[in-house]
Amino acid sequence: MEKEIYTGKFIANAKGFGFVEVEDLETDIFIGDMDIKGAMHGDTVEVRIRTYRGGKRPEGVIVKILERGITEVVGTFQRRKNFGFVVCDNQRILQDIFIPLEKMNGALDGQKVVAEITEYAEKGKKPEGKIKEVLGFLDIPGTDILCIAKDYQLPLGFTEKQLTQAERIAKPVSEADMFGRMDLRDTVMVTIDGEDAKDLDDAVSLTKEGDMYKLGVHIADVSNYVQENSALDREALERGTSVYLVDRTIPMLPEHLSNGICSLRPDEEKLTFSAIFELDDNANVINYRIGRTVICSDRRFTYEEAQEIIETGKGDFAEELLQLNHFAQELRKQRFDNGALDFDRVEVRFEIDDNGKPLSVYFKQSKEANKLIEEFMLLANRTVAEFIGKQSSGKKAKT
Repeated sequence: MEKEIYTGKFIANAKGFGFVEVEDLETDIFIGDMDIKGAMHGDTVEVRIRTYRGGKRPEGVIVKILERGITEVVGTFQRRKNFGFVVCDNQRILQDIFIPLEKMNGALDGQKVVAEITEYAEKGKKPEGKIKEVLGFLDIPGTDILCIAKDYQLPLGFTEKQLTQAERIAKPVSEADMFGRMDLRDTVMVTIDGEDAKDLDDAVSLTKEGDMYKLGVHIADVSNYVQENSALDREALERGTSVYLVDRTIPMLPEHLSNGICSLRPDEEKLTFSAIFELDDNANVINYRIGRTVICSDRRFTYEEAQEIIETGKGDFAEELLQLNHFAQELRKQRFDNGALDFDRVEVRFEIDDNGKPLSVYFKQSKEANKLIEEFMLLANRTVAEFIGKQSSGKKAKT
């Protein structure tokens, strides 16, 4: 049989075998435990196909490791008299990491650690490494979450340069900042978020003019503070998003920005980017406008507070919230009539005390207040995408 060589990514299985994902092949190449040849999960490898299982699935052997995919691992340190091992948390990493005595860095038996791989497995030898960081014993609250963050290489802090830059630019909104923006500070404006949310990055507004309504969806204008290709911009691009863990949030931007000047807290002037829609009573979009604005939120609602008002019809801004809920339901119906998919799923949440000890597990219910915000965000995102598409194609777009 003619030999076939492909390049792809090795995906290990906890049972000892693996597969190589190749872009040009519809089916992954199966690699038996004797044919891995020292490759580790995530490595870029060359693989030779030597047979086809049942005439269909290719089976091969790794012939060359082109690039290593993993340089650090998180696991449990097991101490012996003159050496130790790290048993990896990631079960796809099939080998323990051998740690020489002089590279233990004070780690104790049973502690969770981060180990840097210094030598990879060759000719039957185990991979070798050194302890880079000791995370602590697993029975200490927070160690388990720290292990997850380290295992996924999530950044847990910002550099001094990034923090200094964030502190320097996170100043109250000035008259110069507001120049050229639509002034919406007198428009009734609210935010609706989770009870523990601190980065209030979106707000909604609603006014009525004759038989028509003006619905505003307002997003914090982070671009006013984070300049392109700055240290903060590059870090945000690398992070991609904020990450929400059980006991902490790993923000995309430092708190001076995410929880401060870019958080749409009530009774504070904030710079925003807004999509303002003219709607009829059935939530049909008659017209829209997109632009930079300045707002001042009137009230922060939690989802639970907003939901109670929707259900009872009583409370602050009840008229606005009930009308917003009506529009959200109409927009949702329009989406599903046009073939949208329902991705609603049950979300599990954890209640923990101040020491990180779990107290209870419960299901988070997504009610009208949650879906209200979701629908308006979808409407704004879809409209902005269409707006950018028209600009790119040279068509006239509303600004």
